[in-house]
Amino acid sequence: MSSLSRELVFLILQFLDEEKFKETVHKLEQESGFFFNMKYFEDEVHNGNWDEVEKYLSGFTKVDDNRYSMKIFFEIRKQKYLEALDKHDRSKAVEILVKDLKVFATFNEELFKEITQLLTLENFRENEQLSKYGDTKSARAIMLVELKKLIEANPLFRDKLQFPTLKNSRLRTLINQSLNWQHQLCKNPRPNPDIKTLFVDHSCGQPNGARAPSPANNPLLGSLPKAGGFPPLGAHGPFQPTATPVPAPLAGWMSNPSAVTHPAVSAGAIGLGASSIPAALKHPRTPPTNPSVDYPSADSDHVSKRARPMGISDEVNLPVNVLQVTFPGHGHSQTFIAPDDLPKAVARTLNQGSSPMSMDFHPVRQTLLLVGTNVGDIALWEVGSRERLVSKNFKVWDLSVCSMPLQAALVKDPAVSVNRVIWSPDGSLFGVAYSRHIVQIYSYHGGDEVRQHLEIDAHVGGVNDIAFSLPNKQLCVITCGDDKTIKVWDASNGTKQYTFEGHEAPVYSVCPHYKENIQFIFSTALDGKIKAWLYDNMGSRVDYEAPGRWCTTMAYSADGTSKEGESFIVEWNESEGAVKRTYQGFRKRSLGVVQFDTTKNRYLAAGDDFSIKFWDMDNVQPLTSYDAEGGLPASPRIRFNKDGSLLAVSANDNGIKILANSDGMRLLRTLENLSYDNSRTPEAPKPTINPISAAAAATSAALADRSASVVAIPGMNGDARSFADVKPRITEESSDKSKIWKLTEISESSQCRSLRLPENLRVTKISRLIFTNSGNAILALASNAIHLLWKWQRSDRNSNGKATASVSPQLWQPSSGILMTNDVADTNPEEAVPCFALSKNDSYVMSASGGKISLFNMMTFKTMATFMPPPPAATFLAFHPQDNNIIAIGMDDSTIQIYNVRVDEVKSKLIGHSKRITGLAFSHALNVLVSSGADSQ
Repeated sequence: MSSLSRELVFLILQFLDEEKFKETVHKLEQESGFFFNMKYFEDEVHNGNWDEVEKYLSGFTKVDDNRYSMKIFFEIRKQKYLEALDKHDRSKAVEILVKDLKVFATFNEELFKEITQLLTLENFRENEQLSKYGDTKSARAIMLVELKKLIEANPLFRDKLQFPTLKNSRLRTLINQSLNWQHQLCKNPRPNPDIKTLFVDHSCGQPNGARAPSPANNPLLGSLPKAGGFPPLGAHGPFQPTATPVPAPLAGWMSNPSAVTHPAVSAGAIGLGASSIPAALKHPRTPPTNPSVDYPSADSDHVSKRARPMGISDEVNLPVNVLQVTFPGHGHSQTFIAPDDLPKAVARTLNQGSSPMSMDFHPVRQTLLLVGTNVGDIALWEVGSRERLVSKNFKVWDLSVCSMPLQAALVKDPAVSVNRVIWSPDGSLFGVAYSRHIVQIYSYHGGDEVRQHLEIDAHVGGVNDIAFSLPNKQLCVITCGDDKTIKVWDASNGTKQYTFEGHEAPVYSVCPHYKENIQFIFSTALDGKIKAWLYDNMGSRVDYEAPGRWCTTMAYSADGTSKEGESFIVEWNESEGAVKRTYQGFRKRSLGVVQFDTTKNRYLAAGDDFSIKFWDMDNVQPLTSYDAEGGLPASPRIRFNKDGSLLAVSANDNGIKILANSDGMRLLRTLENLSYDNSRTPEAPKPTINPISAAAAATSAALADRSASVVAIPGMNGDARSFADVKPRITEESSDKSKIWKLTEISESSQCRSLRLPENLRVTKISRLIFTNSGNAILALASNAIHLLWKWQRSDRNSNGKATASVSPQLWQPSSGILMTNDVADTNPEEAVPCFALSKNDSYVMSASGGKISLFNMMTFKTMATFMPPPPAATFLAFHPQDNNIIAIGMDDSTIQIYNVRVDEVKSKLIGHSKRITGLAFSHALNVLVSSGADSQ
């Protein structure tokens, strides 16, 4: 179904809801599968309408779709079974067991046996696991909490839990607009026309009985009617005549929408990873032929919402006549001015020294640009400070292990060009594909530290493309070349894992992807063949013909093709193997291969005709084009950074231009300020700031507008930490403040005091240890998941009751004798990552030892709550400094969840690391959370 048809369904849903067609609206939700109405689902579960619950679910998922779906159906059917047992309706319980629950026996036979044995008990609460089962109402409520979490975590429900924000009666409004258009086209428009039907186009009767011309065939229309010519459809009586047309009334109709009346459900999810299907493929976007309408996406990760264009195209045959709006000064029809969030201002001009062939921004540090050139050079630029951190000429690291064809080729012609440079997903490695046989992989350690990691003699002839992928969570390098093959290599040791053969021409591009947990690779060859491969040796699974039968490159989800100088960029529907849309606006005979890039899943940019051309990906007509103040080659190389705020463009005379939008300008200015402030600090040692950390800090909005004084403070372990003063006026005092932090060299044992803390619980290992905020106690978490608390009491020898090595503290327990003990998962305790955090007032401790997270009262040791069962398991915890109800939870799946304990809800989810979270810290002064991970970021 096209994107406009999909949006039409949402409009119909809104109409049905407003007209109180209650059963029909939910039937359409289920049959279309576009919107899962959580409120309706909750009501049906509370009422125990199990058949309707499963029927409604069936529109979105089946039992065996994935583990989340299986658990959802299991919980519902188990509840239905327990309710039958509770009513002592054995025959009904047996029927549910055989018809509904037996399907799960193949997945967990032991569990099915245990469920079956409940039939033998007089009261199933005799089973230990069900001993806390209350009445039916409370059991349904408890189950519903679990179901909501499973639904929110289920990838199949992604983007289906939130209804688009629409103005009230949006469908009626569109029909009114259509009637206005139709009336405007009447040859003899009446002042008070009578609308009696919507089944045919409106036309005012004419003296000779002739019909008004169809608006689609009227070449003279240059303007549009004002809004409001027709009253709402529900109004009775004639409508008012339209006023004199003016060019801009459409904006009045398309104003910002109010809140939707249809019930909207937040999609804050538990344990949700990155989307398994790109949004461009899962939910096709809407072509923009009208000005923008705010149309929030149902983004479960709560990232900043962006207005999406919405309009009407010929994708759906609506019973309305739709007209292109032409703005003066544009050679093609286009309906809105270029958005401000396109990077178009030239912020930096860099001189590379040789012609750039490929560029890639670091995935984390968004101002770090990797460049490969036509003479085999690679360079690493910090574009914020205009500093070239690394520059390397081409050199074979070990010629003795190279193949004889490569050695012979290098002797015959030593000239080598870079075909592609690319960063690994976490930015710890980057790969370089050369025009001769070789791929070189470097490891990056921050700053200007680059080390040789792997050199692979990959292909006979040129290596045309290189990509990183993570099949089975194992980082791999994928290459393709002139020898018509695609190869997959282990990124850690360079072992070849797969060779894919089947192309009949040199393979030009590879594009790894995954969809519904299936990992695959698309490849494109110079003969226009597109193939798809799984990570096995079974051959190509898919064969498509590219448009023009000449394919140069492919990325999710567009490809650029060229034949006899004619260029295409098309959006390709890989499910159907067909072109979804072909972008227009290219020079008739392009002067080289057109390189393109995409950003924000919205904008497409391509280097063509000595300029950069931009498209909104929903519209085949170009949005705008820039020449970047001139000096661009015929087909410039281009690359966006990750958030789309910067665009690197190759220029003439071996140059690179960095274009920026307002966010990009702020980012560059902040890095420039940091660099400038560092150079101005006279008395402090030169800070050795990890550049990735600096870049992460620089993206903070709080830092971006303030020139902060940075002072490096050497830590006890030799690292240098930079502290930015919150108030700029402290700049003059900064060097004095740094004098407080003086290194004390401890060289004599007499300078130290040690104290063994008493304990009688036979703890073998202390996993975590912390002083309380008040400074009068030590809290420890042992490897057996038990917490220990030592307190110093006030005494003659310790009048203030603070921690000291001269007085031994007491191991403290409440009078009840209970222990604070964490939930322990089934995994090996040695493999668990224990973590805990204290609230600011020392009243609560939040803790985990591989299992659920527990919240304890520090005064009574009582467990206040447990939540978030693994997977994923918590690996680091932090309380918000101002609100004890808000906690940050770092997970072993690399995500960070911001959780509100009071309402038991994940407020947002942060994604950016690639391995487990190892540290979290809230700023006490800024609205900032800093994280670290096992990915060294």
